[in-house]
Amino acid sequence: MSGTIVDAIFARFLQGGQWGLPSDDPTDKDNFTSTLFMREPGQFRLLQPIWDLRLGHEDYVRSPLFPIVLSVLFYFGCVVPFTVFDLFGRNWNWIQKYKIQTDRVVTWQAVRNAMVLTTWNHLLFLLPVSVAQWVWTPDTQLPTVAPGLWEFCWQQYAALAIFDFEYFAWHFLHHKIRFLYRHVHSVHHHYSSPNAWVTQYLHPYELITVGIFTTTSPWWFAAHPLTQWSFMQFSILVSVDAHIGYDLPFLPHHWMPFWGGSIKHDMHHQKPLSNFQPFFNWWDRLLGTECPGQLAGGYRPKAMTDWEKERETSSSAAAPGQYGFDEPVMESKRF
Repeated sequence: MSGTIVDAIFARFLQGGQWGLPSDDPTDKDNFTSTLFMREPGQFRLLQPIWDLRLGHEDYVRSPLFPIVLSVLFYFGCVVPFTVFDLFGRNWNWIQKYKIQTDRVVTWQAVRNAMVLTTWNHLLFLLPVSVAQWVWTPDTQLPTVAPGLWEFCWQQYAALAIFDFEYFAWHFLHHKIRFLYRHVHSVHHHYSSPNAWVTQYLHPYELITVGIFTTTSPWWFAAHPLTQWSFMQFSILVSVDAHIGYDLPFLPHHWMPFWGGSIKHDMHHQKPLSNFQPFFNWWDRLLGTECPGQLAGGYRPKAMTDWEKERETSSSAAAPGQYGFDEPVMESKRF
């Protein structure tokens, strides 16, 4: 589709002059003049100015290394503010009042432990994969025209839903199969009280799996490079959100009923056999594994206490070879 309804509406408002459409027929190739929002006749794009930031830097942007470097830098940029809050802002009431597990303190030892494994995984596993991708993967084809605004948005949310299902299935199996949990996923559960650095505190196999899911999810739609790169950052942002340990008032779970977010994933680290979805909650609801989250200030709503009472009997009577809802593994290493 050459355009979208959203872009067409804005095109009408911005028509004329250098900011929008040329005053003559925009489909007339002979008389066409490139504008800020249109690089080809009839191809008005609100995102064109952002896409044009690549101009003059194409050699770097088309490299297979570009989205990897962008994602790594964006990840570190996301976790640093919450590291400051956890380590230096313990007396800052304006942020600490939103902490979920108020009885747990994020220590430098816990942060350092996560930082070391994250750095080790990046150097030992991601770096060789990145170099191999740079050597053998062809450069990204960079189209002249930006993606349509509607296409840019819905494809990212659809890709997130695909990733969410893929990881939900992987996650569910790696909790239900004791061998996989003990030797792979239990690494991530060294932390029963997560912080932002725990987002990528993973077994290398899990880290590579997550990377594959993230990279391939937009491929279902043959997404524009800008859409693919934006999705990578978007998925990092919501992944960090799930691990920050804060119930901030502007986070999506407050206004999106199908969103899990920090309160649900924080509860997953406390009760490992609940809330398997990384972002949404519909599969957990369907399978009966959704647990209401603990809220800001450590508040435990009635729905959560009722859930705990209902599961108390089943957890205490777990069959051999199964875990209870809050049974830890490798307790000596848990934070």
